[in-house]
Amino acid sequence: MEPKSGRFVRFEGPHHRDPGRTVGIFALANGLGLSGRLSAGDHDWWRAANDFGNAAYVDPETAAPGVYANHPSAKAWFKTSAAHLVSYTSSYLVLLRRYDVECAVRFCDDPGRILYEDAVQVIAVPS
Repeated sequence: MEPKSGRFVRFEGPHHRDPGRTVGIFALANGLGLSGRLSAGDHDWWRAANDFGNAAYVDPETAAPGVYANHPSAKAWFKTSAAHLVSYTSSYLVLLRRYDVECAVRFCDDPGRILYEDAVQVIAVPS
């Protein structure tokens, strides 16, 4: 059984996009948004929420180009101490549930070998 708390949290779908790499919460929401499945109101919310997130948080791929391409099993984990970011994801969870998209919440204290870190998140390769 997985712990219900830890230093890091990850929101991810149950399916693998690539071998060993599950899809994170924002990729799940973006898949909905780009597929045309969202209602007009949900699409507007998704676009505005993404715009906010893009302005408020560093994109690890921009800060560390190739972090995912060079490490296909790398995963993003939010620091649980970054309560504002973790709270920001709660509305994405509501959106995913509304469209029956599964998203698990996982906690850990050791996400693996850290490739990138900033104030709110890490990108790590599982150990």
